[in-house]
Amino acid sequence: MLLKPSLALACLVAIATPLSAQQELFDAPSTSGLLARTTTSGETAIQKEARSVANGKVELEPLDFLLSPEDILRHPNASRRLLGKDVQPGTAARLVWKPSNTFSGMAVETPVLVVNGAYDGPTLCLTAAVHGDELNGIEMVRRVMYELDPGKLRGMVIGVPIVNLLGFSRNSRYLPDRRDLNRFFPGNPRGSVASRIAAAFFSDVVRHCDRLVDLHTGSFYRTNIPQLRADMTNPKVADFVELFGAIPVLSSAGNSRSLRAAAVQAGIPTVTMEAGEPMRLQRDMVEVGVNEIMTLMAKSGMYSGLDLWLNRAPAFYDSAWVRANASGILFSSMELGAEVASGDILGVISDPITNAQHDIVSPYKGRILGMALDQFVMPGFAVYHIGIHATKGSQAQSPDGEDGPEDDAYGSELPGEPADTMQAQDPGAAVLRADDKFDDE
Repeated sequence: MLLKPSLALACLVAIATPLSAQQELFDAPSTSGLLARTTTSGETAIQKEARSVANGKVELEPLDFLLSPEDILRHPNASRRLLGKDVQPGTAARLVWKPSNTFSGMAVETPVLVVNGAYDGPTLCLTAAVHGDELNGIEMVRRVMYELDPGKLRGMVIGVPIVNLLGFSRNSRYLPDRRDLNRFFPGNPRGSVASRIAAAFFSDVVRHCDRLVDLHTGSFYRTNIPQLRADMTNPKVADFVELFGAIPVLSSAGNSRSLRAAAVQAGIPTVTMEAGEPMRLQRDMVEVGVNEIMTLMAKSGMYSGLDLWLNRAPAFYDSAWVRANASGILFSSMELGAEVASGDILGVISDPITNAQHDIVSPYKGRILGMALDQFVMPGFAVYHIGIHATKGSQAQSPDGEDGPEDDAYGSELPGEPADTMQAQDPGAAVLRADDKFDDE
């Protein structure tokens, strides 16, 4: 009897099937990467692997090394074990992580892409869709993993395109119990559903990483410019950030239960890359993210053949959310990424009944790192996230256990979580100071 493909396999094929076999959303990646090659039988490597995963097997393909034998002998890589499989040097594999069972009792199979280089080197991990409705990171991981050539790679790259497969399958940010997976790391194997999934992922994947980039977007009708979130007071994290290109950096420790904070606490230099908005794929955001990841690998010496990158962008050591203090329809006057001065009008809230107009005025000089899309807003809704030019010593620390701005704006559904504090500045806006701010990771 034939078995239907699992949800995870269906998602993998949807992400990874060669663009010639589906409607092209982006420019096709180069075919130099091992994962993108076609077998001699005419069957694509992806189709072959999909069939092998369905049969409970994982097949590895050899590579004709592009590096000289002398160099390989001087710095040989070794077989690396992940998720119960040995990945040989110069090969790529598609593995399966099974975090938990569904209500039907069937294991949830989450695809994990691995490229093990010919040279010895560190392990870089790329994670996306910890929030299931954030799509840009999924495409970034696919693009990077399928463009990598193991013959040019030092070390190993692990890509998990969809960490929260349960949320992704429902077009939801959350797990089925509406808990935010990014508030439960490093997890507890005897805790709640979310805590157990977090513990399994942290143990099975994250602890194998030497460096980690967690990919996100804005949340709930908000968008972010491409940016890094990093604890710049941590020397290892600060050194890691220097390996990226011209992308702004917002310095913060982050929520203590986020994947980023938990990984840093475990000694793994980790950053969050924010880019764009949820529920859609954005070509420009994906392109920036892919370029930044490839720059990271080139500057760190992990990948050869790339020798051009832009200068580092400045870091913001303070930030604040400007929130609405009136109800109505938001019309933004400023664009995402704009530099603003204190007193600039960021947007207008228009009352659809009385026609009253409420200006939202910036109390700070800085740059708009994130903002709400034009929509109906209510008092307290987080509208503009401003990165403030401040000294390094003023880095904000997010209070433990607090939600992102989107959860606070809609009202928390989980018990025991602290409320926010804010100070009114003008009739149209309120400001949440950086030391009280919420992370939207």
